[in-house]
Order: sequence, then structure tokens, then C-alpha cells
Amino acid sequence: MNSHTQTQVFSVTKETLFAFLSDIQNLPKWATGFALEVKDVDGKCKVVTPEGEIFFRMESDVKTGIIDMYCGSTEDQLAYFPSRVLALADGNSAYHLSNFQWPDVTDEMFATENKTLAEEFENIRHQLGAN
Repeated sequence: MNSHTQTQVFSVTKETLFAFLSDIQNLPKWATGFALEVKDVDGKCKVVTPEGEIFFRMESDVKTGIIDMYCGSTEDQLAYFPSRVLALADGNSAYHLSNFQWPDVTDEMFATENKTLAEEFENIRHQLGAN
């Protein structure tokens, strides 16, 4: 299984970055290539993507900075996207996200996901007014 990890440094505190990223309603503000809309369907979170609706779940812990994301077409087969917000000594923060190439993802799709992720990191920067 292939994996790709990206890390970016932001000129905001860990608390600011974590609060923004761990709020599932902010997903369409930064993950623009993935999340067109977040909605509740029968008590379940769904994200509207360019390919259609998928189940989406986020598990976060402010103390550790972990924001783990799970998504997929069925609730029992969710792909896992681990991420973490880290405090840096200078008052800045870093966001670290790993993407795995799941069995149904082609090499081309995986490359596109990783390119889109780099663009989405810039969306985070723009949304927070961070350098």
C-alpha cells in the first residue's frame, strides 16, 4: 500500500489551527477538491463530493492534536486519513496529514488526491490568514 504524508507550517497557534480543522463544518472551506457540502442524513454525517455523497466521521483530541478522518461509501468500510496538529516552539503550528492508497484507488487517482491535498493546505492558510 502506497502512502503520502504532507506537513505544512502555519503562522497561527496550535489551538487556532486545531479549532478550525476539527470543526467538520469547516471541511468545505478548506477541502474544496473533496467536500462540496457537509450534511446530516438520518443522524449520520455525509459529505457531498464531486463523485457523490459519502459517509464521513472525524475523531479529534485537542490535547494530542489528533484529527483522524474516516470516509467511504458505506459505514462499515471507511478509509482512514490520520492527521495531527502540532505546536511549534515559536508560537506557530504544523499540520501533518497522511493519505493511503486504498485498494479501490488507482495510481492516477492517488496522485490527484495528493496534488489536491497540497492545494487544500493553501486553502487552510488563506482561511486562517496565516503565512
